[in-house]
Order: sequence, then C-alpha cells, then structure tokens
Amino acid sequence: MLQALRDKSSGWVATVILGLLIVPFALFGVSDYMTGSSENFAARIQSPPSWWKSAPSFWPASVFWDDEEISVQEYRQRLELVRQQQRAEQGDAFDNKAFESVDNKRKILESMIDERLMRLAAVDANIQVADASVRREIEKIPEFQVDGRFNQQKYVSVLSSLSPPRTPVQFEQDLRNDLQRNALVGRAALSAFTSKSEGDRMLALWFEQRDVSVVRIPMAPDSAPVSDADIAAWHKSHASEYLAPETVTLEYIDVEAAKLPPAPVNEADLRARYAAEQEKYGEAEQRKVAHILIPVDASADAASQKAAQDKAAALAQQANGGADFAALARTNSGDPGSKAQGGDLGWITRGSGMPKPFEDAVFALQANQVSAPVKTDFGWHVIKLGEVKAGTRKSFEEVRDQIEAEAIAGAGERAYNDMLSALVDDLMKNPSGFAEAAAKHGLTVQKVGPVPKGGGEGIAASPEVQREAFSEARIQDGTASDPIDVGTDHSVLLRVVAHTPERPIPLAEVRERVIADIRADRASKAASSAAKTMVAATGKGEDLAALAAARSLAVEPFKGVTRNVPAPTPEATKAIFAVPRPQQGKVSAGSVVLPDGSWMVFRIDAATPANPAEVPAAQLAGMRQQLSSAAAEQTAKSYIAELRKSRKIRVVETQL
Repeated sequence: MLQALRDKSSGWVATVILGLLIVPFALFGVSDYMTGSSENFAARIQSPPSWWKSAPSFWPASVFWDDEEISVQEYRQRLELVRQQQRAEQGDAFDNKAFESVDNKRKILESMIDERLMRLAAVDANIQVADASVRREIEKIPEFQVDGRFNQQKYVSVLSSLSPPRTPVQFEQDLRNDLQRNALVGRAALSAFTSKSEGDRMLALWFEQRDVSVVRIPMAPDSAPVSDADIAAWHKSHASEYLAPETVTLEYIDVEAAKLPPAPVNEADLRARYAAEQEKYGEAEQRKVAHILIPVDASADAASQKAAQDKAAALAQQANGGADFAALARTNSGDPGSKAQGGDLGWITRGSGMPKPFEDAVFALQANQVSAPVKTDFGWHVIKLGEVKAGTRKSFEEVRDQIEAEAIAGAGERAYNDMLSALVDDLMKNPSGFAEAAAKHGLTVQKVGPVPKGGGEGIAASPEVQREAFSEARIQDGTASDPIDVGTDHSVLLRVVAHTPERPIPLAEVRERVIADIRADRASKAASSAAKTMVAATGKGEDLAALAAARSLAVEPFKGVTRNVPAPTPEATKAIFAVPRPQQGKVSAGSVVLPDGSWMVFRIDAATPANPAEVPAAQLAGMRQQLSSAAAEQTAKSYIAELRKSRKIRVVETQL
C-alpha cells in the first residue's frame, strides 16, 4: 500500500493536486493558512479596480479588487472626538451610556465609511486639491486668526492644544481629504435642481393663506360615579401608567476643597515662588519678527531638503548684504499669512507657541540682525529681528498678596487631590471599608434616599451622580464609585446600600388617581364625540354658528393662517392645512385636540394660494434656498448610496 502511495505521489495525479494547491497559497499567503486571518480593522471597503470597474466580486476576479480599511485606532480616535464634542455641547445632559450603545457607535462608524467612500470616489475622478487651496481654507478659520488675520503663531498653538495634538502636516492632510471628498459630493449636489414650475408650486403651497372659523369644545367636568369594576379594569389595562419609579438609597463621602483645613504658607516659600515665576508678574520681553519661509515637507528626501536650505542660505546672504528683507519675503516666502506683509509676524514672546527652533533663533538675535537658515516642520526660515521691547517686572512686595492667594489655592487643590487619591487607594485595598476610609481622613459618611431615578435633591439630583447611582455595577456589587465631580473642586464617592426596581403600584394606593383618570378619559371622549358630530354636521351644510350656539359656544375667526405660523397651536395649524381646500358646493372642515384636552372644530372659509411675485423678496429667497438645499442634500445622499452599491463593505462588530 505504501508503495502504491509513493507511485501515485510521483505521477500526473500528484502534479495536478500540487498545481491546485499552489494557486491559493500564492494568492493568500502561507501565513493565512497557518495562523488564520486577523481582523484588526473596524471596517473594510473593497472596490473594483479602476481599470476594470465591472470586475465581479467572486473569486478569482475578486483578488484584483482594492482594499481600503478604517483601522481600529482611527475609529477609536473619531469616537473620542465625537464624545468630547457632544459632551461640550450637551453639558450635564450628555448620557455616556447612550453614547456607548452599539447603535450609536455603528452610526459613527457608518459616517466614517461614507467619508472614505467619497474620498475614494474623488481619487477615482482624479480630483486634486492644490496646496494653495488648503492654505486659503486654513487662513479662513477664525480660531487661527488674530485681529481678523491669519496668525502662524496661533495656528501652531491651537493645533498643539487639540486632543490629541495635531501637527500642521497632519492637519493640512486632514483638511485636504475633506476638501477632496466634498468637492466630489459638491459636484453631485450641484446637479440637483428644482424646476421653476415645481418651485412656484411649492412656494404657492408654503405661503398659502387660509381663513378659518373655529369653535372650541371644552372638556365638561365629569362627576358621575365610577364603579369598582371599572376602576379595577382601568388599573389593569393601564398598569404601565401606575408604576413606582426605580429608587436607590446611597451612602456617600463628600469631599470639597473649600471645606478642607487651609494649608499653611510661609514667607520663604512665597519668595521662592516669586523667584521661580517672575515672568508672571510683569510684561515679558517682546521681539518684532519677520521671516521668509522656504517650505519643504519634513518627510522630503535629502536632495529636496538641501535645495530648500541652499535657497534659504542664499536669501539670508542677500539680506545680510543689504537687500530689502520685506521685498525678498514678498517675492520668495512660502508663508501666505505673512508674505504680502513682507514676512511680518508681529511681536512675539517666549513660550507663545512658535516652534522651538524658531523661537530659540529669534531670542539669540540682536536687533536688526538676520539669522542663518532655521529648520522647523514647515521648512527653512530666514529670520530678521526688528525692535526689542524690554520686559518689566513688579517687586515681591507689590505682588505678595497675589502670590499668597495663589499659594493657598494651590495647596488647597493639592490637598483635595491627595485626599481623593488616598480615599480611592483605601477603597481599592478594602472595598467594603467605606466608613473606615472616611473616618481615616476625618470625613463622615452621609446617607440619602430613597432617591428616584431622574429625581432627587442636592447631590442626588446631579446627572453624574444619577448615572453612577443607577449603573449596573453600583447596584449589583455595592462597591464604591470613583470620585464624581459635582462642582469645582467638589467630588463625592458613593455606594448603593439599597435598591428597589420599578414596580407596579397596588390599586389601593392609587385608587383616587385612577378614578380621576377615568373621569378625565370620559370627559375627553365626550368632547371628541361632540367635535366629530359637529364636523359631520358642518360637512353636510349645517351652519357652524348655529351648531356652536346650540352648545352655548362661540365661533372665533382666524384670518390669514399660514403653514409657518403656529396659530392657535402648531398641531392646529397642521390639521388646518391637512384638509383639502373648499370646493364649489362643498364644505371643508376638521377637528383637532388641543394641549389642554379640549377640542377645536374648524371650517375652512377661504384658501388663497400665494403669488410668488407678492411674497417678500427675503422670504422668497430663503424658501428657494431651502428647496435647493433639500434637493442637493437628497442628491448627495443618493450618490453615496450608489457608491455603497458598487463596493463590498464589511464592519467588524466586535471592534465597536
């Protein structure tokens, strides 16, 4: 048998089998077979090659498809960025638990996929964004401006303060990608239009005016008896309306910097602080600077770097030889923010956000001196120092009170932070020792509750405290929370000592409330029935005024009601325009319930379509702009939907 196997392994059968195995190994690699594939991405977009747009997605043609991945790191960075933005916008209303939901995370990832699809389509369409366009957009951003003009110093400073910090090269690439994909979608959106006839029809509808006659039917008080059977049946069928809220009883340790013993300070410490921070107590030295930038990418090859350096050296030599520095900057500088001003950057101080090599060179120069070429991430700079304003400084005696206040505040903040850290450490060592940890640091354990979910007073009403108190972790294991900020230098650590889930309230406890609800429901139904009867009678041609008088009610006229005027209520306006215009020999009427439970019966007396020529120019322009924007938005969405159809998109749910 072994011999037979040897014979077959050296014949044509073995050759065919080996050939079949070579193909997948060559295409996918041995490592995939040995280790399996690793899904270290959040989403993958597979697109047909640009040279074969109709390539099928099945093997073997699929091997030619292009892969584009959204890495887990990219996704996590975007997630945190959106989290920070929403937290800043919503403040205390921000719900981190809702933000962490799978649906919300998927929504953020899907938006990243749309962005990547637009960028890929822009690349396919050979849309390029020039460096000058990127710089123009940067100069328009208000955060990078001083007195309405782009400021390089502020630009670098703002980027470095972002979370995470961005270099100019990174920011400019992000902006270039945005401009590139928006240019493509912008082209698609520009193809959207609203015809004049369609626009005029929409305008005529939007600005249509209707005259109506209105009768309000109030809810008549219901004092009729309610049977025990009705009470029991109502309570059973409306059980979800009679629930006691979920509650917790909390123990908490309150730590507030203002209530901690003041830390002592002595004269020697104050004088040492003054000596270490003298620059704070006066005006720092200022230097008026101009520069010429020869831009070169930090990742450029050695030849490009050398060419830029040589050009900068030649310009420095010309400036030192007496050439007009401003004229050289206007002709040669690659900094659009200062080029037109002859390279003028204004006055700068130490630590003002300029790149360190640039700043060091500025403060090494003498007045009217020109530097040798200086290298930064932007390229090579030739710097000229103009005037120098010497700094000023207040004496220790002049600022002693300020230093003492700062020292006391700083010591208090350190004591507060040390206290919180010590409490956390103690509770980590002994999670059940809540009272012991508080007593060790001279604090007391306070108790509050039962606190209803969404309610409470004092610290229990804080959204952050509510979120933590009703979290599964606190309820299930009863351990202490991390410090929760409830104010400036004010935190609490809490634990749940009792929890009551949401529960049905027995009928005996809500009997009177059930009776009131039944009577309110009967009164509402009676008003609703009266309204429907009146609408039906009006539709048959009966006089609305006579119908109202029979119920001792009055008719109110409303003239010139339009869709964009919520009169008498937004719901009523919607109902008024939901019924058809009155036709010859027919009455158009309707009814709507009002917020107080009463009903409004209305009859359309006249409907006047708007004449676009009579609509105020500002309103007309605004409406046309809304129509155009809506059409453009819909076109852009449709375009992105088409991009998705021609790609294979895979989301790794486990990375969300």
